[in-house]
Amino acid sequence: MNVSKKEYEVMVKKASPNSRLAANCARAFVVGGAICAFGQMLYAIFGALGASRDMQGMLVAVTLIFLAALVTGLGKYDDLVKFAGAGASVPITGFANAVAAPAIEFKKEGYIMGVGAKMFLIAGPVIVYGTLASMVVGLIYYFVR
Repeated sequence: MNVSKKEYEVMVKKASPNSRLAANCARAFVVGGAICAFGQMLYAIFGALGASRDMQGMLVAVTLIFLAALVTGLGKYDDLVKFAGAGASVPITGFANAVAAPAIEFKKEGYIMGVGAKMFLIAGPVIVYGTLASMVVGLIYYFVR
């Protein structure tokens, strides 16, 4: 079957679902904002309990990471991401999901070759390149300053 480039584009356009951009953006905004507002609420609660500013930030991060990993383990985080898209993928909770999901998926292969080896399958490059980029920017800042 020979199909020209134009015919192929028409076929792809017919088969592809239409994106509801405004609705997707609204859901991402609301869910991402709710996650951030929940984090801010935790920050205020930890502050009211007497934690220092540095400790508040650390406790909020740890709490959000724990809750995201828990919800991932319960199999519900994927549902949230399907609904909210980037609103659930971008905050720290999305990063926790990116670490926990492969670890859970490959648990059957064992703790070393499964969980340990596959845990950073998705998040590993983010960690490596993020760390490397921050070092490069830090060195540039050090020498330019």
